[in-house]
Amino acid sequence: MIDAGDIAAILLAAGGSRRFGAGDKLLAPLAGEPLALHAAQRIVELAPGRRIAVCRDADGPLAKCLAALDFAIVVNPDPEARLSQSLARGIAEAAREPETAALIALADMPFVGVAHLRSLLARFDAEDAPVVASTDGAARMPPALFARSLFGALQEGSGDRGARALLADAALVAAGDGELADIDRPEDLEG
Repeated sequence: MIDAGDIAAILLAAGGSRRFGAGDKLLAPLAGEPLALHAAQRIVELAPGRRIAVCRDADGPLAKCLAALDFAIVVNPDPEARLSQSLARGIAEAAREPETAALIALADMPFVGVAHLRSLLARFDAEDAPVVASTDGAARMPPALFARSLFGALQEGSGDRGARALLADAALVAAGDGELADIDRPEDLEG
C-alpha cells in the first residue's frame, strides 16, 4: 500500500483525437463540463503529492482548466508522436521530485472513480507489486501505478505502447462495469 501523498498523478491529455473528428474531444461537454475534467477531478479527490497534466500546449483552454486545478502543465506539442511521448514527458517531470510512484491516468477515461484509484494504491507494493494496473476482466490498462524504479523504462517506450510491456506482469485491480470505458468518438459521449 502507498499513501496518495507519496505519488505523482499524471494525466495524459495531449492526444490528437483522430477518431473524434473536428475539435478537441477533451473539451467536448460531458454532463455539463469538459470531458477531461472528469478524470482530473477524480485525481484532485485522490489528493496525490503532485498533479501533472501533459497537454498539447501550455496556454490553451484545456491547459488553463487543468492549471486551475493545480496541475503542473507539461507540454507535448506533437500529439502525433503518440502516447509514449506524453508518458515520457510526464514521467520526466515526476522524476524531478521525490514521490515514490506515479499514477498514470488518461483524460479520455471520464468514468474511473476515486474508489478505484484508491484500490490501485492499496494493492501497490514497491517490491512485490511495483506495477498495478486496472482491468475490465479482459485487458490490462490504465489507470496504472508504477514504482519509481520503473521511471527510466517508462521513458524509453515508443508509439502507443510506452508502458504496455510493463503491464504484462502487473498486479491487477478490477474496475466496475463500464468504469474503464474511454471516449473515442462523439457517439461515445451519448452512451
